[in-house]
Amino acid sequence: MVFEGLFGRGRNGDRAATASTEPVRPVIARPSIGLALGGGAARGFAHIGVMRTLIAHGIVPEVIVGTSIGAVVGGCYAGKQLDSFEQWARGLTFRGVLGYLDISLSGAGLIGGGQLAGRLEAALGKTHIEELPIRFAAIATEIDTGHEIWLTRGRLVDAMRASYALPGIFPPVRIGGRWLVDGALVNPVPVSAARALGARLVIAVNVNSDLFGRGTTIASHGSDESDEQEHDAMENSAGGLRGIFSPQHLLRRQFLGTRGRPNIPTVMVEAFNVMQDRITRARLAGDPPDVSINPKIGPVGWFDFHRAEEAIKLGAEATEKAMDSINEAIAALSHPVAADGAPK
Repeated sequence: MVFEGLFGRGRNGDRAATASTEPVRPVIARPSIGLALGGGAARGFAHIGVMRTLIAHGIVPEVIVGTSIGAVVGGCYAGKQLDSFEQWARGLTFRGVLGYLDISLSGAGLIGGGQLAGRLEAALGKTHIEELPIRFAAIATEIDTGHEIWLTRGRLVDAMRASYALPGIFPPVRIGGRWLVDGALVNPVPVSAARALGARLVIAVNVNSDLFGRGTTIASHGSDESDEQEHDAMENSAGGLRGIFSPQHLLRRQFLGTRGRPNIPTVMVEAFNVMQDRITRARLAGDPPDVSINPKIGPVGWFDFHRAEEAIKLGAEATEKAMDSINEAIAALSHPVAADGAPK
């Protein structure tokens, strides 16, 4: 009885309770995770592979902020339409992509955007951002002031359209009395917005990080013999070409380009690329993410939408390589909590 009195009772004195030698495991609270999905047109299909891989590893974001194609992929995930969006993306062919290019020379963009918007409408309907199960924002730029606009309420499809409205390619979108265009003009990889929306750990996805060789300085450059030949050729043919080609032919040459000379869309997109690259470097240097995923998209171009399967695979591979860094960051920011939920 003595031994029973000493050892038969639990630590709380209840005879029915059995003493346990098992250590009490503390409850660990993981940090809230946010994704900052950057712009990059067709290269942004890599975001699908990134998200699939994160979820497969049990990493579910509570905050998603996207710019341009990042807003589209993130919005589809938040609206529970990532499956249908991925299926559509994988099914795109070169000819199929052309079907979405509703060329319009009468508006504020070369492409009207109605075909693509219709596809998003069919998938997401009239879903509002406030109704989403996670915190979401799409980044856009106000065209006349340059303000960085965080679209955190209203119709989800409208927010996506504004965020990917590449100036000169797609027309601006009017939301709440403001005319908005692509958010990459001001915040290409929106880490700052993800933090502001409550993410304790921010994972950034930059699909343009492997565009090597950009941004260097050419310290000495000038004209050469080829410039003189080009100048002479233009002088000799200028009068004749004006007589041969009608205004319609000349306009077509401007848009399609000629051998060795970039066309108007190419100039616009490449200029946008240069600007986005410089802005991305500056923004990420000033407010770096906790973890950065940089898919090596390689030769996939901005308008290679028919190569979605390749981009998705590369996004998944880059995320697998980053998992150690992600888990280390999660462990560093995790903390034990008491039984009542309060941090210890």
